[in-house]
Amino acid sequence: MSASIDASQVALAFEEHFGATPDGVWSAPGRVNLIGEHTDYNEGFVLPFAIDRAAAVAIRQRDDMTARLVSSFGDSEVVTVDLSTLSRDTMSGWTAYPLGVVWVLDQMGVAIGGFDLFLHSTVPSGAGLSSSAAIECAVATAFNELAAAGLSQNELVLVGQRAENEVVGAPTGILDQSASLLASDGHAVFLDCRTQESQLVPLDLAAAGLLILVVDTKVTHAHATGGYAARRASCELGAEVLGVKSLRDVSTADLPEASGLLDEETFRRVRHIVTENQRVLDTVQLLADAGPVAIGDLLTASHVSMRDDFEISCPELDLAVDTALAQGAVGARMTGGGFGGSAIALISVKSEAAVSAAILNAFATAGFTAPDIFAVSPAPGARKIS
Repeated sequence: MSASIDASQVALAFEEHFGATPDGVWSAPGRVNLIGEHTDYNEGFVLPFAIDRAAAVAIRQRDDMTARLVSSFGDSEVVTVDLSTLSRDTMSGWTAYPLGVVWVLDQMGVAIGGFDLFLHSTVPSGAGLSSSAAIECAVATAFNELAAAGLSQNELVLVGQRAENEVVGAPTGILDQSASLLASDGHAVFLDCRTQESQLVPLDLAAAGLLILVVDTKVTHAHATGGYAARRASCELGAEVLGVKSLRDVSTADLPEASGLLDEETFRRVRHIVTENQRVLDTVQLLADAGPVAIGDLLTASHVSMRDDFEISCPELDLAVDTALAQGAVGARMTGGGFGGSAIALISVKSEAAVSAAILNAFATAGFTAPDIFAVSPAPGARKIS
C-alpha cells in the first residue's frame, strides 16, 4: 500500500484475514507539530497540523467477547484476546494502542463487545509524527460510531490521551490526539492545552510557494521510557518551586526572577517552555498578518531552544536543521518529543530537490543512516472513509 490510504485496499486486506467484509473503515492522520514542543503537558499552547499520512482500521463487530487483531506490519499474525479479561497488565506491543482505547471506553461505560480489526498505517513509527495517536484516534472514532457512544471530538481526544498515559505508559499531553481529531484540510490547529479550546488557523503553504519537508532521521524514540519523563518531571519541579499551577502561568518577564530560584538545569527547562509558549502565540499572529513566509525565524529559534535549553535534540536532527538552513530554508526545527524522530524544514517548492539532496549527502558524509525525506500537506482529521 502507498503513503495515501486506499479504503478499498484496507477492506480487502481485512477480508483476506477474516473471511468477511468489515462494517467500515476509519482513518486518522499523523501530525507534524509546526511549533510548541513539550508545552502541552504544561497547559500551554501548541500549533500542530495533520499530515497526509494516516492510520486506518477496518472493523467488524462480533457477537462474543473475543477480539482478533492483525496489522499490515510486523509478523502479520492474528492476535486473539478475551475482552472479558482485558486489563492494563495484559496489553503489549502494537495491540496496546487499539486495545488501550477499548479499555478506556469500557472504563467510561461504553460497551464495545467483540470485534475483528485490521490495521494499516502509513505514518512512520518512532519518527515523531504521532503514529500511536493516529491509531488511537482511528480506533476511538470507529467505536464511537459502532457503539453509538455519542462522544464529542474533545472527549475522544481525552480517550486517546488516557490510553497513551495509562495503558502504553507514555506521559504525553493532548497535542497529538487533538491534531489527529480536530484537524482540517489546509489548516493548523491552535490549541490551548489548559482549556482544550481550539481554533483552526489557515496554513496555505501552496499559495505562498512553500512546502514543509519532513526529515525522518531514523533515530527512533520511545516516549514511555527515558528522557521524556525526566523533562516532564523537571517542568513539574519548576512549577512547584515557582509556586504556580503549571508553567503556563510563567511569562517571559518572570524569567529573570525565576533564574534566581531554580537550579541551572531546571531553569533552562523552564525557559524553554516559557519562551516556546510565546513563540506559538507569535506564530499564530504572524500567520494571520503575513502568512507562512514570515514564521521561519520562530521555527529556527524553537529548535535552538530545544537543542540547548531542553536538550532533546540529537546530532542527526541538528544536522538536518543546519543543512536545510544552509540551503536557504525559511526556517527549520526538530519536531515531536525529541531524542530522535524527525526535523521539519519550511522551504520553497522549487528548492525541494536541492534541499533533499544536500541533507542526504550531509548524512552520508557524517556516517549516519540515510534519512527518509518527504513533503507533507495539512490534511483533514479522523473520519470514516468507507
